[in-house]
Amino acid sequence: MFNDIHISVITPVYGCCESLELLYTRLNIVLSQLTDKFEIIMVNDASPDKSWQKIQELSVRDESVKGINLSRNFGQHNAITAGLDHASADWIVVMDCDLQDRPEEIVKLYQKAQEGYDIVWGRRLERQDSWLKCTGSKLYHRAFDYFTERRTDSTIANFSIISNQVLQALKRFTEQGRSFPIFVEWVGFESTSIDIEHAAREYGQSAYTLRKLIRFATDSIVAQSNKPLRLSIQIGFILSFASVLFGLWLIARFFLQGTPVEGWTSVMVSIYFLAGLLLANLGFIGLYIGKIFDETKGRPLYIIKERLNL
Repeated sequence: MFNDIHISVITPVYGCCESLELLYTRLNIVLSQLTDKFEIIMVNDASPDKSWQKIQELSVRDESVKGINLSRNFGQHNAITAGLDHASADWIVVMDCDLQDRPEEIVKLYQKAQEGYDIVWGRRLERQDSWLKCTGSKLYHRAFDYFTERRTDSTIANFSIISNQVLQALKRFTEQGRSFPIFVEWVGFESTSIDIEHAAREYGQSAYTLRKLIRFATDSIVAQSNKPLRLSIQIGFILSFASVLFGLWLIARFFLQGTPVEGWTSVMVSIYFLAGLLLANLGFIGLYIGKIFDETKGRPLYIIKERLNL
């Protein structure tokens, strides 16, 4: 496919105003080695610092810098979606703005893609993150793999290059629960991953707190799998079968040994136990109903306040 733009770089921006100047400089040097037809799409996800002012400054200086200013914070993956919707290049790179995804690694991704791959992921074998963040990421992937019955790699995040064909497929996704890596995996096409160098974070702080990670994990699992509902059904059948066996055992003890059935304590413990399970199962059902409710609203994935060079 022929496009005026050969490579688009999409980066969601939040809380990293200090890194944008250096990010632009390094991207400009790297992309110029590959093509003179490139663009850098920076999506400001209502960053609390002066990120939008910096994007405005860069866009005035260089028309290859395109800016999208969202009306409020819609989340990282919705911001990525906004960038994808405004891209039309032959190849699209998605990366973070904090320079932990090194711009120089784009060359490796691009060269690997030229071997016939539509998707090339950057695999961070030596992550330069805190122990807590790395541990949280591994726990998230293990939980996600268990509930969705998939195999994901905790060393792979958003840093990747995709072809225009993959881009057009991604633009058809309309659900509210967004996850760029999951969507890219779902569309198929020829994909691979390569080892890249991961840099330490020098600017800003990660917006993903433990609470946000748990919420993102819950949303991703509910959006991609109904296994929690199937597990609740299995637990229900197991408890029912166990209660029948326990009842038969009590009857046998009463008639064969004359042992009276225990009273108030065992009954109350059983009631509280079953009530807790019922409430948990209702919670699972409520999550799925809530997601259905969100989808039926048909609200936009993001709202753009301002565009630059687009």
